[in-house]
Amino acid sequence: MLKNVVLAVIVAASCASGTAEAANLVLNGSFEDGLTGWTKTNAPASYPVTTILYGAAQPYPVGAFGEAIPQQNAPTNSPDAAGLRAAYFVSDFSNVETLSQSIFLNPGVYQIGFSTYAPRNGYANAGDAVFVGSIAGVDLASYNVSTGPVALWQTYAGATTITTAGNYLVSFSFLTNRSPSKDIVIDQVYVIEGNPSVPEPTSLVLLGSALLGAGVLRRRRR
Repeated sequence: MLKNVVLAVIVAASCASGTAEAANLVLNGSFEDGLTGWTKTNAPASYPVTTILYGAAQPYPVGAFGEAIPQQNAPTNSPDAAGLRAAYFVSDFSNVETLSQSIFLNPGVYQIGFSTYAPRNGYANAGDAVFVGSIAGVDLASYNVSTGPVALWQTYAGATTITTAGNYLVSFSFLTNRSPSKDIVIDQVYVIEGNPSVPEPTSLVLLGSALLGAGVLRRRRR
């Protein structure tokens, strides 16, 4: 009988530790539906921002000019899986090419972020590129691609407090002025309400109490 009581308390503690995963407020944040939900501006006639397949050593626009891009593997709070695709900025003469979407946010705290990757073949190009990633007015990334890591996924993450309900912009911009120039891949763009899910200490307290109670019962029975 005692074993059943302890097991029941442990199951209850495990259920208490679970939290519902927040939904991504960014539409198609992992680009699995191509660029659906996103708006392109200043897209050049040749080599505009597109979506490419992971692991595809194929020409643009299916792959990154023959380089197989590995699936996003950096730690991230995005509730979406990396999937099969990512967005790819590659134009050699881009007049601040942008990819953006507007999302409605109520007052509250939000976790925000995205991941980037600089392909090795583009990194070898002489021309540089300026990349800026901004979510709800917060510039999470703003740098020359030449100053960042190459062939390595990295995640930019942060938090923002919204005080006024309204539409807020998720925006990525890409600027180059030479041919050929460096390029950048982005994936797992997210905005989630509240703080990221973390193991709750309460569950450990409940479990400890359950084991302590079992010990007391055992001593009493003796």
